[in-house]
Amino acid sequence: MDERNVKILAIESSCDDTCAAVLSGNLLLSNVVAGQQVHHDFGGVVPELASRAHQQNIVPVVDIALKKAGIKKEEIDAIALTRGPGLMGSLLVGVSFAKALSIGLNKPLIEVNHMQAHILSHFIRTPGEEFNPPSFPFLCLTVSGGHTQIVLVRDYFDMEILGQTLDDAAGEAFDKAAKIMTLPYPGGPLVDKFAALGNPKAFNFPTPHIPELNFSFSGLKTSFLYLVRDGKLANPNFAEEHKNDLCASFQYRVVSILIDKITKAAQQTGVKEIAIAGGVAANSGLRKAVAEAADKYSWKVYIPKMQYCTDNAAMIGIVGYYKFLKKEFADIDLVPKARLEFSKKA
Repeated sequence: MDERNVKILAIESSCDDTCAAVLSGNLLLSNVVAGQQVHHDFGGVVPELASRAHQQNIVPVVDIALKKAGIKKEEIDAIALTRGPGLMGSLLVGVSFAKALSIGLNKPLIEVNHMQAHILSHFIRTPGEEFNPPSFPFLCLTVSGGHTQIVLVRDYFDMEILGQTLDDAAGEAFDKAAKIMTLPYPGGPLVDKFAALGNPKAFNFPTPHIPELNFSFSGLKTSFLYLVRDGKLANPNFAEEHKNDLCASFQYRVVSILIDKITKAAQQTGVKEIAIAGGVAANSGLRKAVAEAADKYSWKVYIPKMQYCTDNAAMIGIVGYYKFLKKEFADIDLVPKARLEFSKKA
């Protein structure tokens, strides 16, 4: 079989987006995402509602992905799925569907770690666009709503966490700050939007002194909460009147923490190939700061396309492709894991 023609159907359902993609080798043929509006009224993802919506969405999403790719389900060579980490109910829907399809089509299963998939999203080849993946070894700052990690990537299947959050993730901190200001869910993108209109030095938030390459954002969230609370005591409209400056100042501090740690990691390892990944990789403040650091430290920086930042199945498919080449297939009795450990095998 020509490796470039290996067809992978990928399924991602770790949180509130139902996703399916088809890849031919490392070339993306389709990438379909169905979001869930039901959570907006609750200010966050409701796990039970998420799993129910996945059940409604997964069949049409997979069908659309296959049709957009221009192939029949019988033509795929393997099915890649997100095993974890994520919400157990959501993962169950994707895993169960993938297993049933695997049995029905007699195609092998490939299990994928969601966080490692974010990292390898840099190796997806998009039709009509320049393909410029990182060279090994590289450092990846993976930042999402549930995780914040610095990973040394020596190879597709050799990754080591050098530092990670000890409490809250950076993406969760953005969403929490938005909620404190009563911004609608999802709040992270809105913080980014309003930050562009504000003064990042208007409010001075503390920098946590966390050892080594680890992170902590719980204290920063508390500091933000107290500032807004005290401001509202003097002026009930404080949050609204200072919305842009609050967002800009909070974003500035989060980004500065991230950049400080990845800079230390680059200095300690001597690695100058730097990538970012995860949902917060879409943040304009972080993208700008990484680009500025690249000029300052002579890094070669890799910033993912927007469609590969948030949850998607294309990133699951690229891991599936590289695992297919190594014939690393999963047993049909595999079960999802909400807290799947980060192993050196992507």
